[in-house]
Amino acid sequence: MARLYIVPTPIGNLDDITLRAITVLREADFILAEDTRTTSFLLRHLGIENKLRSHHKFNEHATVHAVAESIAAGHCVALVSDAGTPGISDPGFLLVRTCIEQGIEVETLPGPTAVIPALVQSGFPCDRFCFEGFLPQKKGRSKHLQALADEERTMIFYESPYRVVRCLEQLAEVFGPERRVSVSRELTKKFEQTVRGTLAEVLGHFRTTEPKGEFVIVVAGRPKPGRRNGGPEVPEEPEDD
Repeated sequence: MARLYIVPTPIGNLDDITLRAITVLREADFILAEDTRTTSFLLRHLGIENKLRSHHKFNEHATVHAVAESIAAGHCVALVSDAGTPGISDPGFLLVRTCIEQGIEVETLPGPTAVIPALVQSGFPCDRFCFEGFLPQKKGRSKHLQALADEERTMIFYESPYRVVRCLEQLAEVFGPERRVSVSRELTKKFEQTVRGTLAEVLGHFRTTEPKGEFVIVVAGRPKPGRRNGGPEVPEEPEDD
């Protein structure tokens, strides 16, 4: 059926792709890929031959309307990113919005993303959290962090290995060196690792151990009365009758 399919792809382990995602990729008229070389590797692994078209942050503004017109003309299109769910710190939002504005069906498949595994295995409260993605590299970075100083929800950030140490330093400056943090890298891959502790402790680890891979930083929210630092709420004692 003519529509745009948002198809999550594995963030590391290729076995994490769903059977439904494989079917959609196989049957789509063409696939929009953030990097056709990366997606070609996945398609070869899956035994899928399909037409690939480039769709990334540098050309999406120029191509979204042409893609929408193609779907409106009866084509089934699948959108993938290099890894994870398109639109989550990856291209996708602009095309989805354009299709919705033009009355084109958009169907998003569930699947891999680094956010949820890193959050759950952090040991911090998962009932309420905020995803911040990549912080601004330069302008507005400090101001953005200051705005989160009183955030009580668990916070999740993406970061490159080249800026992990600096990011942890800035988090310690804003939230305090004793704030709890969980840093996961290379999720689902051979050298997957999660380092937990205070910001000071984890910062010390990565100052002496070279950061490698893709990183997800999960920071405990600001403690409030009745809640341990980064822990669950302590139930209130019942009042006497």
